[in-house]
Amino acid sequence: MSEQATGRAALYGATDDEAAQRAAFTGGEVPVAVYGLGKMGLPLAAVYADVSGNTVGVDVDESVVETVSAGECHVKREPGLRSLVAQTVADGSLRATTDSRAAAASAAVHVLMVPTLLTEAEEPDLSVLLSAVRDVAAGLSPGDLVVVESTVPPRTTTDEVVPLLVAESGLPPEAFGVAACPERTVSGEALADIRGTHPKVVGGVDDESARAAALIYDEISDNEVIETSDATVAEAVKVFEGVYRDVNIALANQLAKYAEALDADVTEAIDVANTQPFCDIHDPGPGVGGHCIPVYPYFLTGAFDVDDPLLTTAREVNDGMAEYTVTLLERILSAHGVDRPDLRILLLGLTYKANIEELRNTPALPVARFLREAGASVVGVDPMLDDWSDAPPDHELAGIERCAVDDMYDAAADAVVLVTPHDEFAGADWAAFDAPVLDGRGAIDAASTEAPVYLIGGRWP
Repeated sequence: MSEQATGRAALYGATDDEAAQRAAFTGGEVPVAVYGLGKMGLPLAAVYADVSGNTVGVDVDESVVETVSAGECHVKREPGLRSLVAQTVADGSLRATTDSRAAAASAAVHVLMVPTLLTEAEEPDLSVLLSAVRDVAAGLSPGDLVVVESTVPPRTTTDEVVPLLVAESGLPPEAFGVAACPERTVSGEALADIRGTHPKVVGGVDDESARAAALIYDEISDNEVIETSDATVAEAVKVFEGVYRDVNIALANQLAKYAEALDADVTEAIDVANTQPFCDIHDPGPGVGGHCIPVYPYFLTGAFDVDDPLLTTAREVNDGMAEYTVTLLERILSAHGVDRPDLRILLLGLTYKANIEELRNTPALPVARFLREAGASVVGVDPMLDDWSDAPPDHELAGIERCAVDDMYDAAADAVVLVTPHDEFAGADWAAFDAPVLDGRGAIDAASTEAPVYLIGGRWP
């Protein structure tokens, strides 16, 4: 095992045999720093700590660092995470800090798990990632390995990360390793995914970077580690996965709009079509939310000069589903003889995904906006969110009346829209609302209730 000037063991360029390198990593001789302790970063840091015994998590949010340092977990409903954080903090395997440069100076493996956002022009914004890269560069030593777990536009690792590390550290590019190892996790399953639900994808900027990264993730994951030919291919794998889902959902949403013209239940047709092994149509719904699927198409359309009408059209279809949902609801209300200017519509679930505390790109907010523009009052129920009654006028939740789960049957709603099926809604007495229900996610067993339940893509009323 080669030793750095700091005395810590290095994996990149190591000359010891593989068994010794693995022992050094799992024995805490190879310090790890994970940059970003959000919904995906904290589970990753906790697993790294559990495997390596020597991990520091870095975040700019002091409250997050204080919470983790106390052995507590700020990420809700992530199975097993709370106990793993408590365990690894208690035994000293996991520490947390806001001092990214000090963390970089002490680490031999640097794992970047910060978000890639979009600008107002819907172009990839790498500013958070590149800021973290500068901090890593300030503490970079020969033999260090930098791992880009963040989902980024293909070529980011080669064209942006490596040159910046070289410029800021003063080291030649052959002195350290860099690999793209994009996360393949989803909220609510993060620990299982990190530990091996799916194969881990690793792509290095050189062969030694790929080898060192693959060695690490072979210890982290119980599943196969797939080494791609380079970092760009590894980055593309993750982006392509998200783009596939966005386009597939757009297809389902487009098909759902044929329900009235066909006088048929399109959702039933999709389910039966999927019994053919070469068909895998996703489910229609009120829109696509979160920080992944609706964002990743812009990592291609906003980053490369390629004629790509398919991706932009899919985005338009999915973004248009919120307004379509309101149009369908208006049709349902008309069929039930409800036609007055003071409508009250109850939205169940405001976050973008069940049991996840995340509003980014959630379809519930544009649904609420279109309802208000049509003159309706909107009441929202979401057990994942704190009280927003004092939200400022420009807040995205402003204008939505808050209702607790226990009080939702007393909301006097003219119609109910299930946007996000949190666990709390699974046992709902739908008939007790005494109003038509639009099931935006196909989560209600309509045969088990006397309530009039409608689906996006189901038969029109």
